[in-house]
Amino acid sequence: MATDLTIILEDRPGTGAEVCEALGKAGVNIDGHCAFACEGVGILHILVEDPVNARKIVENAGFKVRSERPVLVLDVEDKPGELGKVARRFADAGVNIDLVYVATGSRIVFGLDNLEKGRTVIE
Repeated sequence: MATDLTIILEDRPGTGAEVCEALGKAGVNIDGHCAFACEGVGILHILVEDPVNARKIVENAGFKVRSERPVLVLDVEDKPGELGKVARRFADAGVNIDLVYVATGSRIVFGLDNLEKGRTVIE
């Protein structure tokens, strides 16, 4: 199952590179990611298939993993309106999207307040 790790970083040049380099050296693929800074803190989300190993590597590199959660990863067509269609299906079912980012290929990562219900909406 695809898992999103939320990693806390210092908001300074190089911290994201350090995390990604540590994972790369250990042979862990990052299937998707997003990052931003807010009030002096960097937040990095990474999509991984082996969260136990990835978490260990990140923490051994000196970074804090704030959270780990399963996410829904959908293949979507790369054309205008596709994200809106998927988001509308979740909304109409009362499922809240609290995280969304693009992964490798034409895939979108969704963090949902009700993952199981979200899966049924898409099937």
